[in-house]
Amino acid sequence: MKITINVDCTPDEARTFMGLPDVKPMQEMMMKEVEERMKANLNAMDPETLFKTWMPAGISNMEQLQKMFWSQFGKNPMSGGSSE
Repeated sequence: MKITINVDCTPDEARTFMGLPDVKPMQEMMMKEVEERMKANLNAMDPETLFKTWMPAGISNMEQLQKMFWSQFGKNPMSGGSSE
């Protein structure tokens, strides 16, 4: 024997009937918190801040960065190994 019962109710009515807590206020609070954190992190993503974060403290201006960059090109990575 198979019995089917269809219940037409809203999610709020079903939650109340089953005795489950209403988590909507908590969800709204958490979403507000997530939004605030995302906005704070976006402020740290501006190019100047990223550049300062990625570069070592010793490189304070563009000339030093260029010298370091070109000095790496002057080295031949193939000349330092063993000869075969």
